Amino acid sequence: MLPNEWLKPDWPAPPNVRGCMTTRAGGVSQPPYDSLNPASHVGDDPLSVAENRAILRRFLPAEPLWLKQVHGDRVAEAGVDAEGTEADAAVARAPNRVCAVLTADCLPVLFCDAAGTVVAAAHAGWRGLAGGVLERTVEAMRVPPETIMAWLGAAIGPDSFEVGPEVREVFMAHDPLAATAFRPAWPGTLDAAPHKWLADIYALARLRLARLGVSRVYGGGLCTLRDAERFYSFRREPKTGRMASLVWLA
Repeated sequence: MLPNEWLKPDWPAPPNVRGCMTTRAGGVSQPPYDSLNPASHVGDDPLSVAENRAILRRFLPAEPLWLKQVHGDRVAEAGVDAEGTEADAAVARAPNRVCAVLTADCLPVLFCDAAGTVVAAAHAGWRGLAGGVLERTVEAMRVPPETIMAWLGAAIGPDSFEVGPEVREVFMAHDPLAATAFRPAWPGTLDAAPHKWLADIYALARLRLARLGVSRVYGGGLCTLRDAERFYSFRREPKTGRMASLVWLA
């Protein structure tokens, strides 16, 4: 049984699909990484990271495929690619192969198909989202999009994610409907070009998935920046840990 402190996807997945997102609770790392930081690239004590991964491993059927994430769109395959593979998503088609992504404000997205034959996890910061990481992940699953369901884990919320106008322009160039996912960051700027916008990364992901034919989308609505007790946030504290979002077939 997974710890109560972790997030469990609220999706109607087949019984052989397992997934979760860790929180800060239950590890051994010291501040500012307290406490369950499984990321080895953020400056935490390597021994603490190793112990945190060992704690996590107790609830998993195998060691996750830990990726070298670069805000790109490459999809690795769990059970085939090696740890440290440069990719921002992973897919698995066989039991007991664990896909994992690490985030601290970026959006983690878990996927499965209705038949329980394939799962995937994607790291969707705004660069990866704009660059097509969700599209590449759905393609890599190799099942009809209408059979896929997705769960949006905890990310920076729409009242906290301040971006420049160039970010809005990138998304609108791909889909004019993306304008609905942005609003001016400060009151009184509607009559002039805002210098900053608040972006709803959850809405942007849903728009991308809908264009692919993935309509069964769950989760969303949490804010990593505002919930310091449960979540790491790079924008709140640049020196911090990461949450792990994981999915596998039993």
